[in-house]
Parts: sequence; structure tokens; C-alpha cells
Amino acid sequence: MATQQSEDPVRMLVLETDSPHPDIRDEKGGYSDILNALFQDAGKEHDPPLKIETEVHYVVDDPENGHHGHVPQVSDVDPSINAILITGSMYDAHGDDPWIQQLLQLLRDLWIERKDMKFSGVCFGHQILSRALGAKVEPEPSGRWELSHTEMDLTTMGQRLFQTKDKKLSLHQMHQDQVTIVPSASTTDLLSEDDKVENWASTEHTKIQGLYLRERLFTSQGHLGFDEDMVHLEIEMRVESGGIKDKDVAEKAKDTAHLRHDGLVVAGAILRFFHGDDRDIP
Repeated sequence: MATQQSEDPVRMLVLETDSPHPDIRDEKGGYSDILNALFQDAGKEHDPPLKIETEVHYVVDDPENGHHGHVPQVSDVDPSINAILITGSMYDAHGDDPWIQQLLQLLRDLWIERKDMKFSGVCFGHQILSRALGAKVEPEPSGRWELSHTEMDLTTMGQRLFQTKDKKLSLHQMHQDQVTIVPSASTTDLLSEDDKVENWASTEHTKIQGLYLRERLFTSQGHLGFDEDMVHLEIEMRVESGGIKDKDVAEKAKDTAHLRHDGLVVAGAILRFFHGDDRDIP
């Protein structure tokens, strides 16, 4: 007997903020394709199964480096879409590129004008949403990177979100920049005193690994959709570009890329958030 699918699909707008390594793109598509495939799998595991409908907008406008996207206006976002997912990127979320400033304005406008909109982001997406809410995003003080398979310490909120009593959860990491302040009413007028944004995990490198605000925000510093091959290629790309300068650190990171991670678990939790299943989380 076939399992009945939920009649209310999740309609998600993916704001794509970079292109992956060419070998990854040839095999798996862009970051939006990779995340869409992951969320489709998460939708199948939801009870009842959820249909995911995805619209993609490439937002990087940097012709000199081969990027020809543009940031949409609020009016360009279909009213039936009530979930936004922002991908990872090699660009700095604390940068002042015109398209980044436009993206920040779009997010702020949507936060105000679309009270039904739920926001999520991965790595750069986590950081840019945090910045839009007044948090500080900056490089790790000593210049260290957090790379490949990484165990995170869950907070009590993290355990609730991922429906587990375990104190650890693992994701692949690929970042030097980090969010250093949890957004609050003291950082932005987009949040009220009653809006309590919570951090759901931490590591020695990055104390704020993800943010959650009921029915509005659920982000992840770690990459949900990365696999071993992607980690290897993304590290190599950053070594070649000069971003990662310590080759020994890069090689050690690649040695852990085969380890099991919880990307599908995190995607499932974000999907429940998108669907409105988190209303009862205390």
C-alpha cells in the first residue's frame, strides 16, 4: 500500500550564492541541485512524506569572475513561496560587494513584509542571515579554518530540534569566517524583545554553529549536502586559490572526509521547520 503524501507541499526559494568545483557541477549540478536532492530525500522520510517544490535564483553579480546573476526584488518572490534557503559561497558574508549589499536588503525587506516567510542558510547563508539581523561576521582571529568532518556539541535546543538525546552531531565544515554574536533586539530592530534567537551547537573553533528562532529562522554553519568527493575538491580549490595556506591542515582534513555525517538529519529538521512542525518545540 502506497504511503500517502502530505497535501501541503513545501515551496522553497533557493538563493544560490556561488558555483561549486567544476567536477562537482558536472556530476551533481550546482549547489541548489545538491541541496534540492538532499531535501527531496528528507521529504521522503517525513511522516507523512512531503513534496518539495524548488525555485532557484542565482544572485551573484560578479562578471569579472564569471558570475552573471542578480538579486531579485521582494515583488519577484512568488507569494506561494514561504521558505528561503541560501547556499554556501566562497565570497565573504562580511564583504561589501554590491550584490551582497543587495542581498542583505532583500532579506531585511522580506523579513518585514513577509511575516509568513521562514529563512534558512548554510555556511555563507547562515552568516549572511545573521548579518542581516545585526550579528557580527568575521574571520577566526588566528586565521584558522574549520574543515571537513567535525563533531559539534549540541545545546538543549539542538537536541530538541534534531529529536535526539545525543550530545553530538557531525557535519562537514568549510569555513574560516564565523558568526560571533547571536542576533537579538539589541543588534537589530527586526527582532523584538520577545524574539529569542538560540544557538543550537558549538565547536572549539566556532561557538555559534547554527541559529534558531521559532517559525522564522533555522541556519547551519556546517554543510548538509557535502560528501567525501566534494570535501576533497572544495579543499583543493581553496588551497589552489591561496585561501587555505597550510597544506598539512588541508591534507589532514581530507583524511576525515569519508566519515559519516548527519546532513540528512539536519535537512530533515530544517524541512520540519519549513513545514511548520516546530510550533510545539518549547
